[in-house]
Amino acid sequence: MLHKVPTDTETLGADVRALRKARGLTLVDMAEQLGRSVGWLSQVERDKSEPTISDLRAIAKVLDVPMSMLFGQSSAPVHEQGYVVRAGARRPMGGSEEGLVEELLSPDLTDDFEMVHSTFAPRSAMQEPAQRPTQEVGYVISGHLELRIGDQAFSVGPGDSFRIRGEEYHWANPFDEACVAIWVIAPPVY
Repeated sequence: MLHKVPTDTETLGADVRALRKARGLTLVDMAEQLGRSVGWLSQVERDKSEPTISDLRAIAKVLDVPMSMLFGQSSAPVHEQGYVVRAGARRPMGGSEEGLVEELLSPDLTDDFEMVHSTFAPRSAMQEPAQRPTQEVGYVISGHLELRIGDQAFSVGPGDSFRIRGEEYHWANPFDEACVAIWVIAPPVY
């Protein structure tokens, strides 16, 4: 069976829909926050309408993602789109203000999960604990990380993995070396 490979604009609509649903927003909720009609937003999500740059800025703000997350995989050759993400073509995600740099390893956000490459800078930490309605598994490639998941504290290093199931969590890298980890997150939240 042949699978249709999404184009960049198709990836945009699917990604917007996946992010909206991951945040528990209905079409009505998001359309109201954007000051646009439900019909317009539905057309964007079904790749029937192409949003302007201003629209993309507003969508990114409502979804709390950087605008770069909404630009798909334009640097990927057509035959690789939807299948391969090259090391130099990963989409950046989130902000790096806490010392965390994240990149999307998944080709897009249309699966039931996403894979993320995270680099935790030396001497960095989350400002506030977080909690989100996801199931996440992390695998440490290099460096060390201090984690608090719920009421439990853990120290993890290379080769260790961990799981977070909707619990409140906090991370810190109090060490002099960056920590690199791979995450699988369901549903996609970026």
